[in-house]
Amino acid sequence: MSTVMYRINLSVCLSTVLHSLHYSYTGSSGLPTVPEFVAVGMVDGVQFYYYDSNTQRTVLKQDWMEQVIRDHPDYLERSIGLSLGSQQSFKTNIGILMKRFNQTGGAHVYQEMYGCEWDDEDGITDGYDHHGYDGEDFLSLNLKTLTWVAPVRQAITTKRTWDQYRGYNEQQKNYYTKECVDWLKKYLVYGRRTLQRTERPRVSLLQRSPSSPVVCHATGFYPDRVVVFWRRDGQELHEQVDPGEVLPNHDGTFQVSVDLNLKAVPQEDWGRYECVVQLKGIKDISTPLDPALIRTNWGKTGVGGDGGKSGLTIPIIIGSLVLLLAAAAAVVGVLLYKKRNGEWIKLSKRTEA
Repeated sequence: MSTVMYRINLSVCLSTVLHSLHYSYTGSSGLPTVPEFVAVGMVDGVQFYYYDSNTQRTVLKQDWMEQVIRDHPDYLERSIGLSLGSQQSFKTNIGILMKRFNQTGGAHVYQEMYGCEWDDEDGITDGYDHHGYDGEDFLSLNLKTLTWVAPVRQAITTKRTWDQYRGYNEQQKNYYTKECVDWLKKYLVYGRRTLQRTERPRVSLLQRSPSSPVVCHATGFYPDRVVVFWRRDGQELHEQVDPGEVLPNHDGTFQVSVDLNLKAVPQEDWGRYECVVQLKGIKDISTPLDPALIRTNWGKTGVGGDGGKSGLTIPIIIGSLVLLLAAAAAVVGVLLYKKRNGEWIKLSKRTEA
């Protein structure tokens, strides 16, 4: 998930949009209530397809994907084929990794996350391919050197093997810097009414107790590239603040919170503070630090006259639950592997379905 953008140069941050096409695969063992394999594709943080080993079929998550299918009749067949192949290879790879880490049982998760980014202002592109095991980094591709980075000793053998596949790694670079970006642009056109819309955020000030930080909570906005910050006397604060992560809402919009620590702020100085929310295409939203505007869990202060109980807890709880569900589902890749002498051998280059 993306974090709050800090304004090093505000005009640059808001005049350009960094678009992303992200895939992730997750393979697991020892988790009977979770599919052994899950694949997810996302454009600008919006899920557009889903696959799991229980159903063994691709589920389109956006209406605009129907046009993609019409224009590319073999899309679903290729997508399912790639997912089935990865499903089998992930199962094999987990067995290899368990041996590498001297594990004989228990629950284990192997993940791959890859994708590309495109700056629609200056045309700069970037790509990435990260592998993880049991929540820790395992391997990642350095696109500049076309070598693999092994942060743990158990990955060194695979790194040395994969580094030898120079031609294949060149193909990967071409995929991340061109093919992936081309498909990203296509998806943005297909889903422009959804992906390139702007929805204005709703902003609230929340506080759990008199000694707690005041939370500036913005929700219901789209896209997720938002700038939220506190300022005093017109100057942005870099201390006393704790920025949170941008979280998805159930309706496809996003939310984020930024805390302001009031321990060193006498109440008579509250009027000098305000929370500012900036989103490309809308006028800045400024909310003063006014006790009458703060929703709380400990008094009757705040909008709505309910002590702010629902206003404080519900958005945060919903966002957290959605994030957990997304994290459980999120994870995709399009590489096929085959075990040979206990190592992974790459068999196909990345290809959009």
